[in-house]
Amino acid sequence: MSIDAPPGATPVTGDDLEGLLLPHVATRKDLDFWEFRNILKGEEWAFAAHAEDMLSEEFVRELHRRMYGDVWGWAGDFRRRQTNIGVPPAQIREQLRVLLDDTAFWIDAQTWPPDELLTRFHHRMVWIHPFRNGNGRHARLMADVLAARRCGVPPFTWGSADLSNQGRDRDRYIRALKRADAGDYTELLAFVRS
Repeated sequence: MSIDAPPGATPVTGDDLEGLLLPHVATRKDLDFWEFRNILKGEEWAFAAHAEDMLSEEFVRELHRRMYGDVWGWAGDFRRRQTNIGVPPAQIREQLRVLLDDTAFWIDAQTWPPDELLTRFHHRMVWIHPFRNGNGRHARLMADVLAARRCGVPPFTWGSADLSNQGRDRDRYIRALKRADAGDYTELLAFVRS
């Protein structure tokens, strides 16, 4: 079985598929359905979690596990191979710690307005790409939880579309992330509330 990934997404490899916990999943549509159901559980857990714990490796990993643990055996585990995006696996833990410490400082010091702070956080989380798959959805939910629980602003709208599947909004989102890679957050900042 192979599951196609939309453009810009981390491909699901044969090694990844060995961790699939649902033997009846045979298509991308099946996978999307079951992941969506699982992500709702992760979302519910995240918005009820203690705010002071959110900027820890434990929270980041547990959120991923809660979002995908009913579908993937490797949910919550950092990736061990290089992917089409992301820091080398040996740097994940260190880069994540730097991001979480930076974010705590940005919030306390009010370095940027909340939307810019959360957009920068989201971009770096995607750039680190700590997990085998689900990094974009995980980073978006992390930003939304931080928005509501730590920054006192509403969660982002993210173009009001399903960014997991190919389409105009996903193309805009990927393009905005690439511009942010070059240090220009303008397009991503506009997209998160569009």
